[in-house]
Amino acid sequence: MAAPRQARTVLFPLYAANAKVARAPWASKEPMIVAMRLQWWRDVLAEIISGEPVRRHEVATPLGAALSKEAAAVWDEAIDARLKDCEARPFENTSELLLYLEQTGGSLLWAAALALGAPEHDENPVRKIGMAQALANYFCALPELEARGKQPVPDGRPEALAELARVQLQDWPRDQLSNASRIACIAAFAAKPRLKAAASKPERIAMGQLVQPLRESFSLLKSSAFARI
Repeated sequence: MAAPRQARTVLFPLYAANAKVARAPWASKEPMIVAMRLQWWRDVLAEIISGEPVRRHEVATPLGAALSKEAAAVWDEAIDARLKDCEARPFENTSELLLYLEQTGGSLLWAAALALGAPEHDENPVRKIGMAQALANYFCALPELEARGKQPVPDGRPEALAELARVQLQDWPRDQLSNASRIACIAAFAAKPRLKAAASKPERIAMGQLVQPLRESFSLLKSSAFARI
């Protein structure tokens, strides 16, 4: 809703579809059922990529009108990565976790930017911002994931989580982004406040106290103020 009105027709169906895909691994304990649900969305993207008519569906149909072939191909990476959510096996190392976050959050944000008309040279910085936002959200989810019996991080020590946050903050892109990419990156408004909180006081992660409404509201205002079509 903080994006310019013209951009919402692209962003709403993409994020609605992403919500359905993200929920799929939690909708059933049967991996085969989850795989079928995710394949349904991959089939939708295949229709978009091939230029075929997109099946009638409350989200898939507007998604077909919103995504370019290139954006659909990028977001397909995120759906494939969601299969990891069905596995009981934990991430073997930090690199594997970061790859998962880049494929989910990074691909989603870059697909949004592409759909809004971003140039190719924005890809690397946009993906980095998307991965940072994914990590910030993942930190917020850790208590619930652990309560469900998952081992969500290779090293759950507070100092290790704080270092993860610091690395993402230090690697935050300094590139000048196009306006289309800035609009897409409004979705990452909470990344910096949450990662800064995790870096300075990592015990907040286990306590579920990373969300800081006032700071995040200011960050959202700042992100949206300079984004125009």
